[in-house]
Amino acid sequence: MARAAESVSAVIKAYDVRGVVGEQIDEEFVREVGASFARLLRSEGSADRVVIGHDMRASSPSLSQAFADGVTAQGLDVVLIGLASTDQLYFASGLLDAPGAMFTASHNPAKYNGIKLCRAGAKPVGQDTGLAQISADLVEGVPAYDGDRGSITEQDVLEDYASFVRGLVDLAEMRPLKVAVDAGNGMGGHTVPAVFGALPVDLVPLYFELDGTFPNHEANPLDPANLVDLQRLVVESGADVGLAFDGDADRCFVVDERGEPVTPSAVTALVAARELAKEPGSTIIHNLITSRVVPELVAEQGGKPVRTRVGHSFIKQQMAETGAVFGGEHSAHYYFRDFWGADSGMLAALHVLAALASQDGPLSELMSSYNRYAASGEINSTVADAAERTEAVVAAFEDRAVSIDRLDGVTVDLPDNAWFNLRASNTEPLLRLNVEARTDGEVEALVKEILSVVRA
Repeated sequence: MARAAESVSAVIKAYDVRGVVGEQIDEEFVREVGASFARLLRSEGSADRVVIGHDMRASSPSLSQAFADGVTAQGLDVVLIGLASTDQLYFASGLLDAPGAMFTASHNPAKYNGIKLCRAGAKPVGQDTGLAQISADLVEGVPAYDGDRGSITEQDVLEDYASFVRGLVDLAEMRPLKVAVDAGNGMGGHTVPAVFGALPVDLVPLYFELDGTFPNHEANPLDPANLVDLQRLVVESGADVGLAFDGDADRCFVVDERGEPVTPSAVTALVAARELAKEPGSTIIHNLITSRVVPELVAEQGGKPVRTRVGHSFIKQQMAETGAVFGGEHSAHYYFRDFWGADSGMLAALHVLAALASQDGPLSELMSSYNRYAASGEINSTVADAAERTEAVVAAFEDRAVSIDRLDGVTVDLPDNAWFNLRASNTEPLLRLNVEARTDGEVEALVKEILSVVRA
């Protein structure tokens, strides 16, 4: 059936498919997406089967089955892996060398669902690599296929996934650790027991019950409000470390033994150091609002830091083009060459545990060398004209700027290692500000000055 272009573009976004179930997304819609995806793959001769996983949302099983029906109607086979984290689906895509579809809306509220598509070997599918064609098919109507229907089989890959990610990190000399984990009622409750079960870990679980209504808090650890329960649990239980996963468990946030959050930039620096120790001179990717400690440390250890725009598609593209061993983002997405260049919060968590367990000090002491600067975090401002406000800020700082670049928004380098980035949102009338400097006082002064121009 043909669909209105506006309704399709509202759901098929730059990197995934996402919308409100029953209003924007239903079984018929995803059946057509599955059919179009299979038709695209069949036309390329690039695959004969698609692997499908889903999260714990109430709508996920029926939507994934409808997608499978669309795929098989176009003559391709389907492998259902059932409940899975997003990185578990990426693992299955790599293991089976097959394109994949993960049904999840990640950290979005319960009424949402969506699809993350990938090519064989977990290669991302975006507008330029398939989503634009799928959108066109849905607007015009997906042509029927007159060949034989594909088959559907089931395969449990959870233990294979758990064994694989453990095998990528040297865990042989781990001392016992007490680890508090907040799964946020998301897929961490599914993967953490499988991965940690073979390790010397005293697991203190929080919200491990799979529940797509998120009864305790949003499964979005990027919001500090959603870390409070874990911070309290770490201190009360005497845990060595706390880990928080988002809804589809592809991102992991870390809390130290004092209940203090560890920045994703510090985690990026730690993992980068470990990967460089294994493979000296290799390339490390970081996005442009990651702390400057990351490129500094990489360069100090003889590695090659490569700076990218914000967004997983840019990171994954640079990972592939440079052969980088690792990449990290401020949002706690961590990418590994040995994991098909895909992101895995679980792998980052294992690196943190291995680093902590290889020495006797607490996590706060271990991470202190990766916290050279103070940072503002991301501050959003609603503006009528983002471009005009951005140029006003540039004009206010150009006389004292060391450099100005426009790789993604505008980044202004200032004396004494201070810098800020101002980026317009792609979807909302917002300007996003990130500031870093040597001290909290310097950060606060810069934020105040910049916002006085942005919000004038």
